[in-house]
Amino acid sequence: MADRSNESLISLIRSLPELITDLIKAEIEQAKTKAIHMGKYAGIGAGFFVGALIFVYFAIGVLVAVGILALALVVPPWLAALIVFVVFVLIAVALALVGLSYFKKISKDPNPVESVKQDMDAVKGVGNYDR
Repeated sequence: MADRSNESLISLIRSLPELITDLIKAEIEQAKTKAIHMGKYAGIGAGFFVGALIFVYFAIGVLVAVGILALALVVPPWLAALIVFVVFVLIAVALALVGLSYFKKISKDPNPVESVKQDMDAVKGVGNYDR
């Protein structure tokens, strides 16, 4: 940037739109650079999280195997596996029922179209509404 200490006020005012445009372009460039930087590191971080989740997924499988083997010390191995299977099915059924109850709550919410119709009836003075 040139030294503008000796320029007149008029010439400085004339150069103001150009300076503002340059400032906006520089800010946009800085925002782009920051977005690229953030995106790069966010992508790398997400990749490591996905890797960690994969290992946790397999660790859970190993934990289930440990549970079956530990239970096999008390009962026959086939029965231990069957018991763990039944427990998992019961957990799945319980989760499905809870999820189903939430889906049923969707239909209990007031319908916006009906609400608008009731409001219009109230404006017209017909229907049941609080007076």
